[in-house]
Amino acid sequence: MANTFKNYFTKNVSSNTVVYTTASATQTTVIGMTIANVINAPISANIVINSGGTDYYMLKEATIAVGGALVPVGGEQKLVLEDGDSLAISATGNCDVIMSVLEIT
Repeated sequence: MANTFKNYFTKNVSSNTVVYTTASATQTTVIGMTIANVINAPISANIVINSGGTDYYMLKEATIAVGGALVPVGGEQKLVLEDGDSLAISATGNCDVIMSVLEIT
């Protein structure tokens, strides 16, 4: 089994955008995620995990202040995604998303 640390960056997310999908025959541990507000007004953000064709909210309508960021995964919090799971972000205004993951193949 190979273990690979990777970063994934997604810029100007607003509508429902899949920012990560676990590859076939892979397990992923999300070890960090930051959602940064990049506009001059507060925004609300949602994180939805799709697993087995069903959507699950990880975060719903969380407010991110002007110039602020939200760190829903990091420190003590980790998230495991299995083969085919996807993670999508939506927001009421533009935000940038940075994810750090460990992929196990």
